[in-house]
Amino acid sequence: MRRSGTEKRRIRRGAGQNRNRDVSESDAPKKSVKDVFQTFAEKVRDNKQLESRWAILQETRVEYFRGKDFVSFFTTQPELKEILASDKDLETDDIANTLLHKNLLVRCDRTVKTLRPGKKKLSSWPKHLEIHQDQVFSENDAFFAWTFMKRRTIWQTILSFLWPLVALALCLFPVYPYQCKIVVLYSCAGTLLFIMSLLVVRAMIFGALWVILGKSVWFFPNINAEEITFRELIRFWPKKEEGDRPKWTSRLTYAAVTLIAILLLRQHAPDEAARARYQKRVSNIIDDVLEWDPRLALSGIMDGQENAMNATNTTDHPTNDNSGQGIPDETPYEHSEEQHDSNPPAADDGEETDLHDEELSDVRSDS
Repeated sequence: MRRSGTEKRRIRRGAGQNRNRDVSESDAPKKSVKDVFQTFAEKVRDNKQLESRWAILQETRVEYFRGKDFVSFFTTQPELKEILASDKDLETDDIANTLLHKNLLVRCDRTVKTLRPGKKKLSSWPKHLEIHQDQVFSENDAFFAWTFMKRRTIWQTILSFLWPLVALALCLFPVYPYQCKIVVLYSCAGTLLFIMSLLVVRAMIFGALWVILGKSVWFFPNINAEEITFRELIRFWPKKEEGDRPKWTSRLTYAAVTLIAILLLRQHAPDEAARARYQKRVSNIIDDVLEWDPRLALSGIMDGQENAMNATNTTDHPTNDNSGQGIPDETPYEHSEEQHDSNPPAADDGEETDLHDEELSDVRSDS
């Protein structure tokens, strides 16, 4: 039976729709699998149990972890594999290879592969990395960096809105009330003094133990770290020392240099008068900052404007006709003084004549 053209077009359209439906159904599992591994990677990265560090990879700061830590992490945290649903029974190596295949991870290698002088082994956490040629998971001295942007937490979002307010508050410090200025000043000075004292005491303990025992012991070893958790930042006990003990000659040399430097600083220290002057200057600066008031500044501006207007009015109103010819004006008092100097009064001449006649008469009488 021959079919009409309308029926042929209807059959062709229906076949096309079925083909598109099959293609979309076949692509759906792939898309869901990709989303599952993306979610899995985000959960693993946000977990604090997986130890990680920051390094430079091709002029970009990346967060990375070690292969052996990745294996031990899933030994203690097997419940995270439940996120993978049907792929939860995969081995750790297969999961890592899948993340590498989906470009969620990239295998890296250390840039510096030679030992530094005085070191027995390479650094456990290098600061500079490069991309490895074999993008396959390994536990032996292998490093893996995350390639996706880390999801922001709610606290990071809140802080991003608060930072502009903090900057505005710092700019408005001069107009704070006096009591608020005192609180801010002493809080900042106390915090700065505590940090400086901690660093100085820490350096003194390190120097004493290094010279006496030859051991490098840094209490609060992560106090100067940039990217680290708060728990690691306040950790007190140092890590196990790596490297050879320094020679006694170098230790004695550094001790002598330190002692000489202390003696020179003590000898050339400022005297009491100089310290008093410095303290007075600092106190004056602090008092100026604390006692500054915007009303005083506004009154000073208004007084300056009034003085400028008075000076302008004085120059705009000359006293005689000579002002237009560039000849300075003379006051009546100055003019009278000049006349007095050039023409002495006649009374003085008469008195001198009388005195001269008296002297002549005395001479005649004596003769």
